[in-house]
Order: sequence, then structure tokens, then C-alpha cells
Amino acid sequence: MILDRHERINTSEIQARLEKATKNGNGAGVGTLFPREQIDEFIDMMQVYEGAMYEISTKLEVLDSEFHVHFSHDPIHHMERRLKSVNSILGKLQRRKLPLSTEAIRDNLFDVAGIRVICNYRDDVYSVANYLSSQSDIQVLRVKDYIKNPKPNGYRSLHVIYAVPVFLSTGEHYTPVEVQFRTIAMDYWASLEHALRYKSDLPDAKFSEHSQTLLDCARSLQNIETQMQNIHRDINGAPQQEEAPTSQAFDPKQ
Repeated sequence: MILDRHERINTSEIQARLEKATKNGNGAGVGTLFPREQIDEFIDMMQVYEGAMYEISTKLEVLDSEFHVHFSHDPIHHMERRLKSVNSILGKLQRRKLPLSTEAIRDNLFDVAGIRVICNYRDDVYSVANYLSSQSDIQVLRVKDYIKNPKPNGYRSLHVIYAVPVFLSTGEHYTPVEVQFRTIAMDYWASLEHALRYKSDLPDAKFSEHSQTLLDCARSLQNIETQMQNIHRDINGAPQQEEAPTSQAFDPKQ
């Protein structure tokens, strides 16, 4: 199952938001202007990112189907897709003190298109990520394994930035897509931690208390997942993987 966290590209809406930023410099919370002559180029670029996102998600669907045929096991529970909003893109450029331009986006932002892949077991996370990275038209740009090396707050997930070709009239354009692989338990935990961190206005003492509780929960969930995965391995013949993909060199201008 695929859940889209965005509607299909709405060129008129994107143009209106960029023109607002261009006119007054604060439409996206930024202090400088987005070049008016690049508005059409920005819209075209977002369509390419959307195409890359759908290319990756289709490949993931095919992999999931293949697992089902060969191993009677569906490694992917569901997927979520999203494109960054105009405000998020321009705001991130500003926070990183980068120029507001399409070139700066292409060269520096690799999470404009994103997919979250929720798997059933940790083996599934590594298997799907590696099978995807082994495809001949896929490049692995960056890997951050927060499963083997959790963040201090307990966050666990495998982040891989892939580049996939999108074919246009001007030729193929390798375009990055950030894919976050995590298990159901990891996703359940991350959703609650995100809500605590960004959507709550709790007093500091209560926030600290809940943060510590979530850290304890993350450790407990990790132990439970390991036990359940061992049972799964004994009763299922699906591939067992424990290593993340390896990143490759990449030229964002190719």
C-alpha cells in the first residue's frame, strides 16, 4: 500500500508561491528573493523530482511482489511518498545560507523527493535496500544507518539517498530520492517522538520525562524486534541481511 503525503504537482500553486516570495521576499519566510526568471525552471525541476519518486516506488513495489512469489513473504508493509513544499525548500536553503536558486537546490538538497518504506522485520529493511541498490540504473549517493547506530534520543531507521534516471526530451537526468527504511515498531516510535518534539508545548520537566521514557521504549522495542526476527527466521526462508548498501560517487550535474 502506498500513501501519498502530497497531491500531484500543481504548477499554478507553485508559481503563485514562488511569485509571492519573489515580490516581497517573505512569502516562504526567507529574506531574499527567488529569481523570477527561474520560476518555470523550478516547476520543471519539481516535475522531475516527482518522476524520480514514482520510479523508485515502482521498483519497490516490484521487489515486494517478487519476494511474495519466491518466499511467500511481503517485506514491505506500506510506503509513504512526499515532495517537499515550496516553503520547506526555500526555508532549508535559507537555514543553510545557500542562494535561492534552482542550481543550489540541485547541488545541495537531496531530500526534495522522499519515500518512507515501512517493513515488517529488520532483515526486510536491509534486504529491500540492498536489492534496490543492486539494480543497474540505480546509484547510491549516501547511507546513514541509524539502526546499527541509533541517534542519542533512540531514533532508529536506515536512510539511503538513491539517484534514479528520469528520461526527458533532453536525455536522462539522474535525480536523488531519499528513502527511509524502518520497521513497523521503529515507525510507531518515531511518529510519537516527532509529535513530542515538534507538536507539543509541554513544560520542560514533562518533556524531559517523556523523552527519557521514549528512550527506554526504543531500547525495549529493539530487544523485542530481535526476538521476533529470530522466530521469523526459523519459520520463513526469506533472505537474511544485516548490512546497509554502500554509497557511490555522484555528480549532481550529470
